Amino acid sequence: MSRFHITVLFMLGMECAPFFTTRATSSSCLTRIEIGNGPGSMAVGFTGDLGRSQMAIIRDPETLPPIDYLVCESTYGNRLHDEITTAMDELAEVVNEVWDKRGKLIIPAFAVERTQELVYYLHLLRDQGRIPEIPVFVDSPMAVNATSIFRTHPECYDQETRQAFLTHHKNPFGFETLRFVSSTQQSKNLNKMQEPAVIISSSGMCEGGRILHHLKNNLSNPDNTILFVGFMAQHTLGRRLADRKKEVKIFGRKYSVKARVKIINAFSAHADYNEMIAWIKKLDLERLKGIFLVHGESEAQEHLKGLLLKEGIPRVEILDFGKPVELG
Repeated sequence: MSRFHITVLFMLGMECAPFFTTRATSSSCLTRIEIGNGPGSMAVGFTGDLGRSQMAIIRDPETLPPIDYLVCESTYGNRLHDEITTAMDELAEVVNEVWDKRGKLIIPAFAVERTQELVYYLHLLRDQGRIPEIPVFVDSPMAVNATSIFRTHPECYDQETRQAFLTHHKNPFGFETLRFVSSTQQSKNLNKMQEPAVIISSSGMCEGGRILHHLKNNLSNPDNTILFVGFMAQHTLGRRLADRKKEVKIFGRKYSVKARVKIINAFSAHADYNEMIAWIKKLDLERLKGIFLVHGESEAQEHLKGLLLKEGIPRVEILDFGKPVELG
């Protein structure tokens, strides 16, 4: 049999992949690469950021056609998400607490998909009368543009979104108290507001963008809440805040963290380890020879590796950046 090798780089080197197909998933794109022709040929699959089932707006991840090897992300390889109903309860509790304190709710969120999901859930809570008519600001030019794309392509929505909104002729990304902020001056004006508000801004891990200005202006007020709704990588400002550091540095200046810090991981777009295993078990396991784990911290990768081996996957390896791996 011919032998091939793959190397983990920043992105897939397409020069070694003359035949490839992609399938939509709820967070990025599944990719299947066919290498070679005839005897000795093989197929390698890449999960990208593996999406989740039963999440709002976008349809559930599809299953890849038969593959020999899978390169799989492992972000939540050692964690489980709460049920979305529990997350909705928590989100409603956080919004109502901020309203009662007359404070601000600051939510760092990625501009594409995460922001739109949050708007969707806030819209549902408002329709259900579970949160007050608090102003909600989406402060990210990219998020504003991305939301307009989501709004104009309802054919991509899942059935739950259609039932919740489209059958009632409602826009899932527009309600009375929602405002989209584009200009720099409008963004600055948000920090002068005295009334309670929800501000959703990027970047999601607080490493750049307008969220930094909202954090530096609101971290020191105990009436405010910083809400994290996704994974925070090591060595990021978001991770330091999620770890409840008492003081953080923004733009070279130290700020005391007196605001409440709340984490709701159920809104994460990444599958947890149960969801990853459930998706993998839908593959053609008779053909699958091995799984290579990437995109995760070491504890998450080791935990997921153990679970996959228990499921009977014959070969599970944690890949090193730039190190070739031979496929046979």
